[in-house]
Amino acid sequence: MPFKSGSVKWKDGVITLNKQAFKLWDSYGLANYSLRSGSFNEDSRGRWYFNVVVEVDRKLSPGSSSIGIDLGLKTTATCSDGDKLSSGRFYRDLERPLGIAQRAGRKARARAIHAKIANRRKDALHKFSSALVARCGFIVVGDVSSMKLAKTNMAKSVLDAGWGQLKTMLEYKCDHAGILFKVVSEKNTTQTCSSCKQLPDSRPRGIAGLGIREWICSGCGVTHDRDVNAARNILALGHERPVVEISL
Repeated sequence: MPFKSGSVKWKDGVITLNKQAFKLWDSYGLANYSLRSGSFNEDSRGRWYFNVVVEVDRKLSPGSSSIGIDLGLKTTATCSDGDKLSSGRFYRDLERPLGIAQRAGRKARARAIHAKIANRRKDALHKFSSALVARCGFIVVGDVSSMKLAKTNMAKSVLDAGWGQLKTMLEYKCDHAGILFKVVSEKNTTQTCSSCKQLPDSRPRGIAGLGIREWICSGCGVTHDRDVNAARNILALGHERPVVEISL
């Protein structure tokens, strides 16, 4: 149910729209803002939410670090400085009770479990992305596509990781905090040595190399954590400037 700017009024915990009053739980302090356009939305469990656009002061991030992020399944996100967001297994952990509820025809219970999965995932991604924005001035992410991998036998794990959500959160939070955010090609970032920038013979390759979590570069002898190495290469790609042809 959409509404236009200026059509809703907020007073003493009550929203008024078209002379109809609705009490709601105000967790944001709406009295401090000028309400613009928005909507009323009902979720799958029959709960209603008031969504509205407000103007807020832009808070620039005090951080100055540059971070590259490799997205994966063993760890949802690995940063070039070694910080990691562990795989939450939000769907996997509740897959069994969800299946039981669905087979028993308990639709309300199934919807509640789905909501719990989504909320747990969103909470973890919000906390991780907010912490990064608070300490960084430049964030680079690999362009791994969850939609493409969702068509493979890894679909459940890929969708459970929430890569798309994380990239979306980072993008709008970086924009609000005045942080530079880039998405770069992750091609060969796992196999390239972040120290000597070569593709050594000892690098992990193909499906057979997915289980290799640590490897030693045969070129320079540096020992790499697979995901941290990829994140460092992603950061390096983010620092590269595009080649621009000079017209004569």
